[in-house]
Amino acid sequence: MQIEAYIKAGKIASEVREMVRVKDWVGKTVYEICEEVENEIKKRGAKCAFPVNASINEIAAHYTAEPNDPITIKDTDLVKIDLGAQIDGYIADTAVTVCYDAQFDGLVQAAEEALGNAMSMIKVGVKASDIGRAIETTIKKMGFKPIANLSGHSLDQYTIHAGKSIPNIWSIGGFSLSENSAYACEPFVTTEHGGGFVRNGQIKNIFALNSRKKTKNEEADKLLDFIWENFNMLPFALRWIVKEWDEKKGKELLDILIKKKAIQAYPILIEINGQRVAQAEHTFIPKEDGVTITTRVQ
Repeated sequence: MQIEAYIKAGKIASEVREMVRVKDWVGKTVYEICEEVENEIKKRGAKCAFPVNASINEIAAHYTAEPNDPITIKDTDLVKIDLGAQIDGYIADTAVTVCYDAQFDGLVQAAEEALGNAMSMIKVGVKASDIGRAIETTIKKMGFKPIANLSGHSLDQYTIHAGKSIPNIWSIGGFSLSENSAYACEPFVTTEHGGGFVRNGQIKNIFALNSRKKTKNEEADKLLDFIWENFNMLPFALRWIVKEWDEKKGKELLDILIKKKAIQAYPILIEINGQRVAQAEHTFIPKEDGVTITTRVQ
């Protein structure tokens, strides 16, 4: 059942990603993008595994729309749209970079090619460090830089980052891929002028449950229960809460829960030299003789 759920989630996520890839998002707000992509996931019978990320230019990851977010996509923007579908908590995590400015096509191409080369070597027993080497070599050969402190990750039921990392550069040690485990591989690429690292930004608009321990604040505890019932341990956004609480109240309650360490907030991640970043991502399950890429177009 577990593998079937992963495959079903992957099929839905890949369909939505391909819709995202070909659509013209110029002039749309990030709020419209996130809402539309999330609705497409739900329409196909899955739940969102996390809020859709729409990270623009030097923001590498972890930006999702605020309620009614006015930021609008321009035709010079490079937008990483990272989306996740889940069936019974089994996750498909995938991403595409949309770009309407030809000067950045090479950057997008490098992310896609690095991902393709990584996927072509996957089978049970392959070392994560060797995947990192393949990603790094591909990106550098094309004249760009991998982001060294971002990586792919193992997946588990209701858990996006399940403890193991798939690096985007060669690194010593690491683990070997095991059968019937799910992983996400996500090369991040920046320009030759980039520092090749990301730093935390000020904005934090993605959250996740840390603990279900009651806070003694009745309203905040009600929100805690709502989060657990609707999202389990998976990430969520303020947008998903304002359907039940108004925005001001929702923010106040989230702040209480953060102070009590019941939930954590994830900062956006920004390229340290302010250079643009592209991303590509697949979810895969290694087999003895190769790989099932759950988010590959069927």
